[in-house]
Amino acid sequence: MWRQIRISAAFPYISLLIWILPLLLFTSGQNSLMAHDEGLYAWRARRMFDSGDWIAPWGTVHHKTPGFYWIIASAYTLFGMSEVSARIPSAIAGILCLLLIYEIGKIILNKKIAWLAAAILSVEFLWLQHCRLGAPDVPMIFLILLAIFSLLKAELQLKYSVFWRLIAGLCLGVGFFIRSFMIFLPAIALLPYLISEHRRHRHLTSPVLYLGLGLGFIPTLSWLWFSWERYGSDSLDALWQFVFQVGSQGHAGNGIMFYLWNVPLKAFPWGFLSLLGLVVAFRRPIPRYHLLLVGFPIVLFTELTIFSARLSHYSLGLYPFIALLAALGLDWSGKIYETTKQLRNIPRNLSYGFGGLGILLLVAGIYVLIWGNADIRQYAPLGLIVGLSCLILPVVWIGRHRFGYKFLTGSYWLAGWLIPCWLALAVAGSLGLIGDYNPAFRTFFQEPAIASILQTQPIYFVKVDGKNAVLLNFYTPIHGTALDTISQLPASGFAWIYPKNSPDLSRPHRIVGTMQDYQMIQVLP
Repeated sequence: MWRQIRISAAFPYISLLIWILPLLLFTSGQNSLMAHDEGLYAWRARRMFDSGDWIAPWGTVHHKTPGFYWIIASAYTLFGMSEVSARIPSAIAGILCLLLIYEIGKIILNKKIAWLAAAILSVEFLWLQHCRLGAPDVPMIFLILLAIFSLLKAELQLKYSVFWRLIAGLCLGVGFFIRSFMIFLPAIALLPYLISEHRRHRHLTSPVLYLGLGLGFIPTLSWLWFSWERYGSDSLDALWQFVFQVGSQGHAGNGIMFYLWNVPLKAFPWGFLSLLGLVVAFRRPIPRYHLLLVGFPIVLFTELTIFSARLSHYSLGLYPFIALLAALGLDWSGKIYETTKQLRNIPRNLSYGFGGLGILLLVAGIYVLIWGNADIRQYAPLGLIVGLSCLILPVVWIGRHRFGYKFLTGSYWLAGWLIPCWLALAVAGSLGLIGDYNPAFRTFFQEPAIASILQTQPIYFVKVDGKNAVLLNFYTPIHGTALDTISQLPASGFAWIYPKNSPDLSRPHRIVGTMQDYQMIQVLP
């Protein structure tokens, strides 16, 4: 029966869902937004939701296309306003990305490597983190992967090539509505494949592709039209100015070498294994799809490096291809592990190296458990569980090659890579490390004395500034207007203030509560 299930057409998809869903759902029972970007998207979508104005509820021109705000606001409409609702679109997009990577991998590689690539993608730390954030990066990458899949299907199913090319163009056009000019980076990274293989697939001369692109731009053009009616050409100017502003200012400390260390760290251990897959791909180029599998990540990495604004989440478009290349490298290593003595030191050294990491984590977990303080001790299970699971690889290697247990095939060795990463992220989610980013804000707003005021009184904002101000905006249920001084507050009114801005506090008041750098006050009658 198990064999029949495994060979069924639905098994890869069901197994991937069983693999990813716990990682998306495991929490400590509490959620809080990450400042700054996630909080901004959640708060701006809430302003659309509250006001019913889906064009510019903030009353000024805006520097980003509002596609993702619309998506989150729609989630609020369906599921109610909460952190979970803000994160549902990214979670759904993440699941769909896994299925698309599997489909793309089947076409350009084979089913086994495709499934392995999808499984690896779901346990890349930065990728999973953003699948659980209310941010537009994963939805944009879903559109890119769907465009790539559609182009590949157009080559394989000539009868339906018009449909698939229309979908590909549509995805790129809608991608601009979701992520503005950032969609151009992965689109440009497709050019080596589109140009080099043009004589075969003729995508670039297909009018249907450009028709789909035009249709995909309709939401953006509609939004710009309604913005034009309010602000004239300022809306379009704001889009351009934001691109040049971000591109020129850069980010302190993130130099040109930033992605060389940041990507391997945030994708550990798969970033290093993808280099092995890159070597395999260069030694044995993939017919017809070599410049997609290899050219896309190389060009995208080059673009990101040249672009002066360097942040971790900008590199998320690389992670599906890191997964594909890591799966290719692991599959090659697994064959060496199982069938040949030549180059056997490669999987052996990888096994012992991963085991050494496991020992370090195990020792760290024991140390924290015994000598750590109460705040740190709660994280000891992470080190203990992950450290023990990292020992799977050397145990499997030793069992097969030292004790002759031939049933420990390459599948066991591959599982030894996946299981520790899955357990690490599952435990991190259960501890609240992924999902509960500002517990201090959450607990403050849940205090009975504070909650009773927030649910019944409008809270004004007096020159509130700072990175976490967006969290105050999102978590405050009833908003008063933004004021310059507390003298403008009504009698017995409540307000958030930011003492660092040195507001005028000459009017008699009492401090209701303090949250980090912010204070809630009530003016006295």
